[in-house]
Amino acid sequence: MNKTRVLLLLSFLLPSCASIVSGTTQEIGVSTTPEKASCEFFRDGEKFAEIDKTPSKVLVQKTKYDITIECEKEGYQKSSFINESGSEGSTFGNIILGGGIGWAVDSARGADNKYQDNVHINLVKE
Repeated sequence: MNKTRVLLLLSFLLPSCASIVSGTTQEIGVSTTPEKASCEFFRDGEKFAEIDKTPSKVLVQKTKYDITIECEKEGYQKSSFINESGSEGSTFGNIILGGGIGWAVDSARGADNKYQDNVHINLVKE
């Protein structure tokens, strides 16, 4: 068997780089001023997570879609933040080393995406 076939076979059998290095989930920390605000997480208009009181963290599935975080506290206006989905650094290694096969696997799993790890939202008094 020539080297190309062996490498191709191994690329299908082994998990891809971003899946190994960073996984398909990510913890996002949210803090607010003032503290003890409640926050909801939305993706494509659907709520998928919440925090009862800030500061706190939530584990999210990484995807190519942005996350909108809306926080509120009595006596303050509701504030929001869009946590944009970006590219994980190891994605480019997959494209170079794996010829795109590793990237395809990571993309299907969401492992090639990354959100901002920590978000701070300021709430304005009513």
